[in-house]
Amino acid sequence: MSSLTERVTTQALKLGFDAVGIAPAEPGEHLSFYLDWIAAGHHGDQTYLARPDRLARRRDLAAILPGVHSLVVVGMHYWPGPPSPEGDDPARGRISCYALGPDYHQVMLSKLESLMDFVKSTVDGSVRGRAYVDTGPLLERDHAFRAGLGFVGKNCSLIRPDRGSWLFLGELLLADCAPLEPGNTLSLAGCGTCTRCREACPTGALIRPYTLDSRRCISYFTTSLKGAIPRDYRPLVGNHIFGCDVCQAVCPWNRFARPVDGRGIEPPASAPLLLELIQLSEKEFEARYAGTAIGQIKRERFLRNVAVALGNWGAPQAAPELGELMADPSPLIRAHVAWALGEIGTGHARALLERALLRETDATVAEEIQPALDR
Repeated sequence: MSSLTERVTTQALKLGFDAVGIAPAEPGEHLSFYLDWIAAGHHGDQTYLARPDRLARRRDLAAILPGVHSLVVVGMHYWPGPPSPEGDDPARGRISCYALGPDYHQVMLSKLESLMDFVKSTVDGSVRGRAYVDTGPLLERDHAFRAGLGFVGKNCSLIRPDRGSWLFLGELLLADCAPLEPGNTLSLAGCGTCTRCREACPTGALIRPYTLDSRRCISYFTTSLKGAIPRDYRPLVGNHIFGCDVCQAVCPWNRFARPVDGRGIEPPASAPLLLELIQLSEKEFEARYAGTAIGQIKRERFLRNVAVALGNWGAPQAAPELGELMADPSPLIRAHVAWALGEIGTGHARALLERALLRETDATVAEEIQPALDR
């Protein structure tokens, strides 16, 4: 009869995961590096990463699940294929590959719950487990490395030597069953002397190999940051409206990537028109992006991103639609729309800003309108 490890691994692959491995329930090897990263403030506005209870769980996985002894680490590929040239059109928005299909959190959690049901049906006794996808207090890439799924590259992504870095990660913590047999780490693979990711990063967010400063990262600005995108970085965002794939797209290991299919991930054949997106109402936004990663950030932050992209496009025909949003209830949207109108810089854009300044009651928005007029 096959071992529990073999049965769990086989079932994980049957459920649709592309990679699976076992890691011991020990703190990540780079825990001290992570704590120093937090102390340096590189996590930016993501304060949940520095919460004392979450740091305690990263130090001791038993704080998550008492008695935990094994982690089943799984991966799913998500690369939809080569990007379309339409993404180079400044009138269109770039969306990260991972957001082109259904919200991966829900897709993978459902599969991990099915895997947990399989373990319970296989093991005599009352086995306990806990599933996480991206949101748990775990050093996911460390555990994936220990499980043999890949190595951590200089762009801070987990890289599989045979398929590249376009990979979602998830974990199933197990207790009260026989410990599973850990996998073998990949000791021979790595980035070598390659520096392509650091050289290609539009904002210099990879401040040194293996270290990302979120406060400079386009992906952080457009997905995790809840407030205003820093003014100095807005021109560098370009037409990225959700996430950024640059540091992965240039990675030589991704020449081994193969497109996925049958998972609801859309081919990147068309980047959406910015002028269509900026006109989305709350209901239209929800109808278009419900059940996706984009839907998680809500209309307010998404239109903030779209406004910045329109400002970087700088086309006069964007002024009327932006002008209408100067009456939007959200100060965050109005502030970024004001910046965009300042970048367009036509007489019509100036007139829209002058009228908006006369009726503006929010100080933060007024502070964006005045420098926009000065430009």
